[in-house]
Amino acid sequence: MMLQDRMFLTELFDAAVAAAEPEQILAAHLPAPPKGRTVVVGAGKGAAQLAAAFERVWKGPLSGVVVTRYGNVCPTQFIKVLEASHPVPDEAGLKATEALFEAVKGLGPDDLVVALICGGGSALLPSPPPGMTLADEAELNRALLASGAPISVMNSIRKQVSGIKGGRLAAAAAPAKVVSLVVSDVPFDDPAQVASGPTVPDLGTREDARRLAKTWKLRLPEKIQSWLDGEEGRALLATDPVFSSNEVRVIASAHLSLEAAADKVRQAGIYPVVLSDAIEGEARDVGKVHAALVREIILRGRPFRRPVVILSGGETTVTIRGKGRGGRNTEFLLAFALAAEGLPFAALAADTDGIDGSEDNAGAFADGVSMERLRERGFNPMDLLMENDAYTAFEALGDLFVPGPTGTNVNDFRAVLVR
Repeated sequence: MMLQDRMFLTELFDAAVAAAEPEQILAAHLPAPPKGRTVVVGAGKGAAQLAAAFERVWKGPLSGVVVTRYGNVCPTQFIKVLEASHPVPDEAGLKATEALFEAVKGLGPDDLVVALICGGGSALLPSPPPGMTLADEAELNRALLASGAPISVMNSIRKQVSGIKGGRLAAAAAPAKVVSLVVSDVPFDDPAQVASGPTVPDLGTREDARRLAKTWKLRLPEKIQSWLDGEEGRALLATDPVFSSNEVRVIASAHLSLEAAADKVRQAGIYPVVLSDAIEGEARDVGKVHAALVREIILRGRPFRRPVVILSGGETTVTIRGKGRGGRNTEFLLAFALAAEGLPFAALAADTDGIDGSEDNAGAFADGVSMERLRERGFNPMDLLMENDAYTAFEALGDLFVPGPTGTNVNDFRAVLVR
């Protein structure tokens, strides 16, 4: 890939991330100061950066605790930052959950709880229900992550098998008012889906979770399935009076970030097309569809004329079939590059939080000769795709994109320059 293409695509990613920059977005959404205490809680891969930014913009005393992924910490003065495992929960996450409940304990009606919620919180806040252990919740997470089910399906089940998700943390803070400031990483920006909604309940019921598990033919651990089939520990509904005074604000989203990237494309004198900020489905299938669109543009000049930059976001999934390394963005890109091989394009697919799956990269770059270069290095691209081993493919090419943790998370970012 030409250096100028790589630099241009990186500038688009940077513009998308900047549109969700914590300090900027928080300053515009601050609640009114309370008569009593201000307590900050939070969870997600960008929670530490949100906490640090909140300290800079909040005028008044505050305290609190947030939990983030290992390695995503940053300095804070008043808000304690805890680290835990993502995407599979660990003992540190269990202690972090307890710390969040302790932070909101004993508050009164004059107190304010500000919840800073972003993607990744589901795994960072384990809280197994009675009769279950952390190992049971970790096993549930592994089963869901390997299933290929949409994030909404996963979260519907998680909320019914948890002591904190589905609004339970907000309920524990009552009668204090809870204002949830949410950085959305889910399709259509439903705040109840972000981090499985520890402070934001939804209208989903236990029956809904059972139906979805059956529809998607999920192979849940026996203990989890037994709990789901029972009646104990149902998640509270959004209509419960305990939530009546609370507020929920989506302060950043994929939509706003893609529009920022589109503005950057226009400044370069190129026409941008935002396909959607809410694309779901198998990452490799979404890659093939993007490749078909690029081929149509190049061969038939429709539905867009060249040069054009295609932008899209959302949250794809990967059904794990092999034993390789990678995440949904590199899997998308490997499938895309295979299907669009030989065409004049340059592409970047990356997670806006800076981490794709469980590796150290946000995603990767590719162009029309990436697969040819991969074969020259002794790899079979299709074999790597079938093994879910996209990380190895782009590592071999030297085309991994490693910006480090960004401090925010508005999900997948894809940019394809068609010359």
